[in-house]
Amino acid sequence: MKAIVVSRFGGPEVLELGDREAPPPGRGEVRVRVRAAGVNRADLLQRAGHYPAPADAPPDIPGLEFAGELEAVGEGVTDAAPGDRVLGLCGGGAYAEAITVPARTVARLPDALTFTDGAAIPEAFITAWDALVEQAHLGAGETVLIHAVGSGVGTAAAQVARAVGARVVGTARTADKLARVRPLGLDEGVHVTGGGFAPAVLRATGGRGADVVLDLVGGPYLSESLACVAARARIMLVGLLAGSRAELDLGRLLRQRVQVTGTVLRARPLEEKIAAVQQMARHLLPLFERGALGAVVDRVFPLAEAAAAHAHVASNGAFGKVVLAVP
Repeated sequence: MKAIVVSRFGGPEVLELGDREAPPPGRGEVRVRVRAAGVNRADLLQRAGHYPAPADAPPDIPGLEFAGELEAVGEGVTDAAPGDRVLGLCGGGAYAEAITVPARTVARLPDALTFTDGAAIPEAFITAWDALVEQAHLGAGETVLIHAVGSGVGTAAAQVARAVGARVVGTARTADKLARVRPLGLDEGVHVTGGGFAPAVLRATGGRGADVVLDLVGGPYLSESLACVAARARIMLVGLLAGSRAELDLGRLLRQRVQVTGTVLRARPLEEKIAAVQQMARHLLPLFERGALGAVVDRVFPLAEAAAAHAHVASNGAFGKVVLAVP
C-alpha cells in the first residue's frame, strides 16, 4: 500500500509518499481501505518530533481519523463485513491506503455522508462532545465560551452546543471566521485582535460570564478565561497553541469555585477510545443523519500532497477541517 511517511523530523517537506505492507487483521480487528483521512494539529506535532505516536500505532505514518470501506475482518468480528462503509479513530496510521484497527474503533458511516465528511468527523466531534457533554456536563440554557471557534474542533463544538440547547460565545482572530460560524450555532462572536477578550465576553453574557469554556488555545487564554466565567464554571483545556504556561488568579479560582480540567484524546487507552467511538455512534451520528450536525471541510488535498495540507493547517487560514483524499 501507499502511505505518507515521516522520513525525518522537520517541516512539511519531510512527508514522503512511500510503500508499506498492509497488515492483515488479527482477532477482533478490521482492515479498512481508506478513502479519506483528516488532518489534525497533532499530525503536525508528530511530524516535527514533538508528539510521538502511541505504542499501538505506526511510528512514522501520521493520521488520527479516517473513512473508507472494510476490506477484511478478523476472527471474532461478527457485526461487520467487507464492503461496509465506516469511519473511525486511531492513534496513527491513517495517511495510507489501508489501516488495520480494532473493530470497535470504527462505526458505520451514514449513507448520506461522503467519505470526506466521514474523515472530518471523528477527532473534532468526539473531542467536542467528550469535553462539553461527557466531562463538563454542558446543559440547555447554559453559556459556553469556545476559543478558536473557526477551527475543526471549534466548529464541531458550536454545533454540539447548539444541539444540547446551550448559548454559544466564540472567539477568533479573524472576523470572517466568526461570520462563517454563525449559521453553525454561534450566538455572539468576539474578535480577538491582540488585547484581552474578557470584557467582551462579560458584555455578551450580561456580566454573568460563561458557564463552560472550551479552550483550544491555552497559554494566556486560560487566565483571561478565568476573568470572564460564572460561579462554578467548568474550563476544559484541550489545546496549547499559545503555549503551555499561564499565570492564574488562584483567589478567583477559589472564590468562583471554578473547575479546570485538562483533556486529550490520542493518548487515552484503547478501552476509552472504543467508548468514545461508541458514544459517537450512539449520540452524534444520528444527528448527522437528521441534518442537525454537519461536517465542516475547508479544503481537500490528494494524499500525495500531504505536505501542502500540513502547510495550510499551519497557516491558521483553514475554517473547519482539512482532509486528504486517498485514491
